[in-house]
Amino acid sequence: MSRQLAATGASEEAVDEAKHLFDPKALTLGFARRFATYKRPNLLLHDPERLLRLVTNPERPVQIVIAGKAHPEDQAGQALIHEWISFIRQPATRPHIVFLSDYDMLLSERLVQGVDVWINTPRRPWEASGTSGMKVLVNGGINLSELDGWWAEAYTPEVGWALGDGREHGDDPAWDAVEADALYDLLEQQVIPEFYGRDPRGIPAKWVNRMRESMARLTPRFSAGRTVREYTEEHYLPAAAEYRARAADKGAVGRQIVDWQHGLDEKWAALSLGEVKVGTRGDKLAFEVEVWLGDLDPYSVRIELYADGLDGAAPVRHEMKRSRRQAGTAGSFVYSADVSAGRSPADYTPRVIPHHAGVSIPLEDSRIRWQR
Repeated sequence: MSRQLAATGASEEAVDEAKHLFDPKALTLGFARRFATYKRPNLLLHDPERLLRLVTNPERPVQIVIAGKAHPEDQAGQALIHEWISFIRQPATRPHIVFLSDYDMLLSERLVQGVDVWINTPRRPWEASGTSGMKVLVNGGINLSELDGWWAEAYTPEVGWALGDGREHGDDPAWDAVEADALYDLLEQQVIPEFYGRDPRGIPAKWVNRMRESMARLTPRFSAGRTVREYTEEHYLPAAAEYRARAADKGAVGRQIVDWQHGLDEKWAALSLGEVKVGTRGDKLAFEVEVWLGDLDPYSVRIELYADGLDGAAPVRHEMKRSRRQAGTAGSFVYSADVSAGRSPADYTPRVIPHHAGVSIPLEDSRIRWQR
């Protein structure tokens, strides 16, 4: 902060004063990221008077470090920054909140070492990941974040605090107000009392326990080490093995795959699905669909019964088996599958996708034909 003031031509008095702004013993909150409206960086400013009471409490003071920048053409993001700066310039606020404008990796390294709580308030579901909160973990910082991105996967009550109900509410200002109040409540009723709740030795035992749980449980799971290991084990090594398999014997498998793709290119257009018939077989729904493959090799495609997942679950995909050839029609087959009767038959739709051993679908061929 001192260097930033000096660079802007501030007085020597102001530059020196900035070096002594913060109290190392006070609870320090951090909020640093690109200023964009969906990140809701001004959720804490929803009730300025309540925020001012929170940071100026003489018994349990709170200080906030804010850092970030907005895209040069993002007028709304720049307005959010101006709103914070206007609030900070008030005499009562200046000793408790600072805004650092040049947010980069070097500054981030200092921030994640110094803050006690890392705050993240995106509007669900727009958070891609939220990796800044992961960087706090190994430094002993604790996360208070919206249930979005990585925190939706990582959060448990023992390791930090969560904001929101895990659902999507769009850009409803009324919901923003609800979450702003919830954020104040969390700080006033849980975060601040836990930080200042000291034992006879002056140690915040509950806080230290939460910090240890956060480091022990989350650091191994949300780290660059895990990222590199999983990419290596789940993607790079299998890809290397597949490359060797395709290149072996002067590329014999590779040539087969190219021939398969050429066959799809030439014959896919003639592919079609007929009427779906649904019956019952015991406690199952029994589906049948006629598929016209024309000259297409039946082993070059896969016929599936598809249904969207429920409540965020993965889609349901049942492979349909070729049960018989349609008499008198070349290249026409009946495919069937039995599925649970727990869902409506209308939830399921037959479809055809490419299929070849060792080929990644839809990465290498994204064709798909739905029953209409």
